[in-house]
Amino acid sequence: MPVAATIGGLLRASGLPRLEADLLLAEVLGCTRIQLITGADRTVAQADVDRYRALCERRVAGEPIAWLLGRREFYGLDFAVTADVLIPRPETELLVDLALEWLDAAEESSLLDLGAGSGAIAVAVAVEQTRRGRRTRVTSVDVSPAALDVARANGHRHGADIRFLRSDWFDALPGERFDVIVANPPYVRAGDPHLDEGDVRFEPRPALVSGADGLDAIRHLVATATAHLVDAGRIAIEHGYDQGEDVAALFTRHGFVDVRRHDDLAGIWRVTSARRGAVSRSAAVSGAANA
Repeated sequence: MPVAATIGGLLRASGLPRLEADLLLAEVLGCTRIQLITGADRTVAQADVDRYRALCERRVAGEPIAWLLGRREFYGLDFAVTADVLIPRPETELLVDLALEWLDAAEESSLLDLGAGSGAIAVAVAVEQTRRGRRTRVTSVDVSPAALDVARANGHRHGADIRFLRSDWFDALPGERFDVIVANPPYVRAGDPHLDEGDVRFEPRPALVSGADGLDAIRHLVATATAHLVDAGRIAIEHGYDQGEDVAALFTRHGFVDVRRHDDLAGIWRVTSARRGAVSRSAAVSGAANA
């Protein structure tokens, strides 16, 4: 007769780092990591043993922990994640920090999140602004219907009032302007070896890769953003660790001012922001004549 499996025995035999093994078994058993420690000798039902071992096998094969758990924490909130969206990452919280800093200057404001993904950025901003008693109209767009389904579900889960739209960047927003625009667009170079490492191997390539130098999407956003910002409106774009100088130069070339570098917690230049520059009267008249 086979020996019944215990919590401690399953964890030791998982073949995974202890933290990952704990997270997966706690998910299967519906308990906390502390309960795993205090209940190490507890017998586990065979159905749970089978489910746990299957998850361990998938993790050993490289599947992201976030997929196996079905969620990832971002800005203190839990977000559902699927194979249709990027897994929210801590460095992207910098975009939320900047947006909140700029939006906090006005009781009423508007924000556009380009590339909704899981909805993490838009939802985090909306939830925090509500907590602060600020009225912010939040719009979040994505070209992927599947990603929008995930984002809408996360917005509903956290009671966030957000307008989610299917749009290829600004295409579905003709004539609309916002106080703040934030974006975490694709910025990985085609053929980058990092695409074959870690969680990135499993994530949707269109949300990661953007041309030979990784800047195709960013070029488009910078070139078209002015028409969707209010006077002195601000924009912040996340980019690769070595793309900051290029992104700053793009902003300057397109007439933005107050171009700034923003480092993540690791000291890496992760986000570049800018402010819409003044439009000359002659340019404004020319634009109106050609409208």
